[in-house]
Amino acid sequence: MTQEHDELKLALKNMIVVECDTDWLPEDIPDDIALIGDGLGLDSLDALEICVAVHRKYGVRIEAGPDVRKALRSIHALADTILEMQAKSSE
Repeated sequence: MTQEHDELKLALKNMIVVECDTDWLPEDIPDDIALIGDGLGLDSLDALEICVAVHRKYGVRIEAGPDVRKALRSIHALADTILEMQAKSSE
């Protein structure tokens, strides 16, 4: 893992706590916990809020369907998705 990736994961945890009004503390959210459903316990409205916040903050649009399901599997997956999409857009 790179420092950029680790910093992004921490920023995403903070963003999710704020945007989704969850009782979790950012430092208590494991990188590989499921974000939606069992795990973190977020729902489809939370998923939408996360996608909007990611687009606003990182300029990355996560499309509905398989892309959003893949990206929101975990903090780790979300960070990977953002970095991959930013790399593609800068090519």
